[in-house]
Formats: sequence, structure tokens, C-alpha cells
Amino acid sequence: MSQTIVDQTLRKLKANNVRITPQRQAVLEFMIGTHMHPTADDVYQALAGRFPNMSVATIYNNLRLFTELGVIEEMTYGDASSHFDFAQTKHYHAICDRCGKVVDIFYPGLEDVEIVAQNLTGFMVTGHRMEVHGICPECQLANR
Repeated sequence: MSQTIVDQTLRKLKANNVRITPQRQAVLEFMIGTHMHPTADDVYQALAGRFPNMSVATIYNNLRLFTELGVIEEMTYGDASSHFDFAQTKHYHAICDRCGKVVDIFYPGLEDVEIVAQNLTGFMVTGHRMEVHGICPECQLANR
């Protein structure tokens, strides 16, 4: 995990008058350092050993705050649990239809989708999301 990214994000939080508690900083550092797209429960399980008195509600509240401030992105795919992603760079996701694994896709040029959509539809585009669905390599091997 890059300490520079942590420091920049902490400055952004402070600029928005967010108090930096040890638990809040731990959630932020976990989100920056993970390559998975955790649920709130995943974050809770990862930090419970360091903060045994921390509740799942604390995790949810911090994730909601970070989402509102644009620090992380909430990903909902129609299942019961939201997944969360710290995203400095716009990217997309490949999702395994069997195990639910989510993998980042960085592909140049897809930012133009919003401009093209706006020009074709007249919509004032406020964002977009692209998902690719399939079977991950691990699940493919498990079925052989």
C-alpha cells in the first residue's frame, strides 16, 4: 500500500471536516491496500482482531461516509451484499458467475462512452458502469 495514497486520502477527509479515528483510518488503509472488492463484513472480519470492540455498524458507517465523499465506490450487483472498491483510476469489473469473484479491468478509451452516450441521446450523463460476466479461471479448473 502506498503511504502517499493514504496521506492524500486522509487530507481529503480532513478537508471535508471528517475526524480521523483509529478505526476510520484502519478501514481506509484496508480499502486502499486490498485487491479484492470486500463487503462490509469482509472488512469487519479483517479488522476485528485489531479492534475487538468495533461493531459491524462502525464499518458500514465508515464505508457509507467514504462512498458519499467519493473516496470509495459501492458496487451493487443485485445480491444481498454491496461490495466496495477504492478506485483512484476509473476502471471496470469482471465478475465470476459461479463464485462471485470481482476483478478490475483497466481499458483505455472507455471513458469516451459517456461523451458518445451524451451525444447520441442528449442525456446529461452523470456516470456509467460496465461489467463483464463469466467464469473465473479457478472455477473453470474446478469443473474439469
